[in-house]
Amino acid sequence: MEYHFKLPVDSGEIEKLHVGDVIYITGKIFTARDEAHHMMLEKDKNNLPFDPSEMALYHCGPLMKKTDKGWQVVSAGPTTSSRMEIFEDEFIEKYGINIIIGKGGMGERTEKALQKHTGIYTAYTGGAGALAADKVEEVPSVYWLDELGMPEAVWIFKVKEFGPLVVAIDSHGRSIYREIKR
Repeated sequence: MEYHFKLPVDSGEIEKLHVGDVIYITGKIFTARDEAHHMMLEKDKNNLPFDPSEMALYHCGPLMKKTDKGWQVVSAGPTTSSRMEIFEDEFIEKYGINIIIGKGGMGERTEKALQKHTGIYTAYTGGAGALAADKVEEVPSVYWLDELGMPEAVWIFKVKEFGPLVVAIDSHGRSIYREIKR
């Protein structure tokens, strides 16, 4: 099935999704790689300058260009998600994340957290950074750029019809990666 969502998406909509479904999202997403995960887990969630629970999490270290009008996304392909496995279950619980975008899959801890907190992990095609950049309408904010550098900073992207995103781990306990290994 194919779905088009406006973020944030409630748990009832997430529960309808199953491995193999394709989704497109419109709204705000935020990027976070290893260092951003680590930093955000150390912070008080009530003192963050943005609300992660209203956005999708994108495992991405974008290539950005500063212009007169702000920031422009040059390339925003997914980064390997498995590196975030050590943090992701705690991150999902602390910040109420229900949509994760990445590549390569996640492990058992993340799978269990997605099931417990009604979330999904979606796969975006690696090597499609220019396609992803085309779906970003605006870059309203960036956080911790000086501390973390461009790829590790948290970028907020306003996206329109971002996808195709394939549901690779659903909230019902299915994982396309586990099924392929079998």
